[in-house]
Amino acid sequence: MILKADIPEAGYGQKIVLKNITLEVGEGNIVTLIGPNGAGKSTLLKVIIGVLKIPRGHVSFNGTNITNRNPEQNVQCGISLVPQGNRVFDELTVQENLEIGGYILKNKAVVVERIEPVLGLFPDLKERLKQNAGKLSGGEKQQLALARALMLKPKILLMDEPSLGLSPKLVTQAFETIQEINRKLETTILIVEQKVREVIKIANYVYALRMGEIVFSGSPVGLNSETLRKIFLI
Repeated sequence: MILKADIPEAGYGQKIVLKNITLEVGEGNIVTLIGPNGAGKSTLLKVIIGVLKIPRGHVSFNGTNITNRNPEQNVQCGISLVPQGNRVFDELTVQENLEIGGYILKNKAVVVERIEPVLGLFPDLKERLKQNAGKLSGGEKQQLALARALMLKPKILLMDEPSLGLSPKLVTQAFETIQEINRKLETTILIVEQKVREVIKIANYVYALRMGEIVFSGSPVGLNSETLRKIFLI
């Protein structure tokens, strides 16, 4: 397993959001976290990347204990996070956004070299390198956020609702790109997603959270309509 997490509890101050979480992500897989709003999916990603500290528990990556480690250290060792909401630097160009994605690389020539292969996955961005990111469409901003995360060639990519705000056509395109990243770059992916029926088509394994606890874990094949109704019925 490339990633393991055993989290008795996590939250914000006195508010406990996650309880008794045990999660494993196999190398080379696409694993998805599903569940209703407020279930704790994004909170779990924050614990893994190190933004949110936990009082007890254990998170390991490639066999190394990374519990409560600084996010920058986690990025350096091969974990990248694409946060929710198409977050890009609007006032900077597409190229400058990509260069920022390689900020921890000491050799600037390597940063420049990595832009071309990353853009191979996002041909629309290639035509807009000198354009300010603020002028991109929502779908293009999502592509840029993802491309920026790939600049460091992560071993595992954490994604928080990449389909948010996208049209049905762009949702399909986004999931196809995720599959391509997994296949071509051999990148392991852990993805939080609300478009459940779409994401389970590309996932190897599914975890479902409800009220901060895992209520389902297994192959997408086990997620029939009745099981999904129970997960999302509040």
